[in-house]
Amino acid sequence: MSGNPDMAYDEVVMGRRSIRGYLDKPVPQAVIEEVLTLAMRSPTSMNTQPWHFHVITGEPLDRIRKGNTERILAGEPDSREFRRGEPFAGVHRERQIGVAKQLFGAMGIERDDKEKRQDWVLRGFRQFDAPVCVIVTYDRELSGSDDTPFDCGAVTTALVNAAWSRGLGCVINSQGIMQSPVVREHAGIPDDQVIMKAVAMGWPDESFPANAVVSERKPVAEAARFVGFE
Repeated sequence: MSGNPDMAYDEVVMGRRSIRGYLDKPVPQAVIEEVLTLAMRSPTSMNTQPWHFHVITGEPLDRIRKGNTERILAGEPDSREFRRGEPFAGVHRERQIGVAKQLFGAMGIERDDKEKRQDWVLRGFRQFDAPVCVIVTYDRELSGSDDTPFDCGAVTTALVNAAWSRGLGCVINSQGIMQSPVVREHAGIPDDQVIMKAVAMGWPDESFPANAVVSERKPVAEAARFVGFE
């Protein structure tokens, strides 16, 4: 086994951060297979296991980065396949803005610096220049099932935690799949799959300022109600 398999569960969960800057260092396929083996022990509704992982590196990933960036700069509307919902509002929007302020502060990006802000956005379309991208898809025949995206979310959470336990960093994002025809073509994703999420993966660059950002979490007292307890 690679990485630090003796890392305690609490250390993984509490220590994990979203990584947006990576070393220019390849990730062995064997390590990714270990990570996926752990992630796929995630709970799944009635053992349906609807998920699929398209693990991309090298030239195919470079083509996806290039296509995503060119299309977005050309003003091409996004073609995200998994439903997006309405823009965040209220407290959810406040949390979104809060983490953006943390990241921009760490990177020294001023509010009126349009060039740096655009560069930051484009990093997302380039999968943050990570050496590996994992595209999470699910079987199209299960479209409309609430259990299916729930299960895929669970396995993706398990994936990023398993990666962290092996010394790998990840960030879950949607920018890398906004131009789905580009992703589908260069990743060879068949039509019977719905593209849901992307996960950038690689060895964290500890000198990259945004990697030190730990997003804030609301307290348990705000999130949970306990009924029937004394």
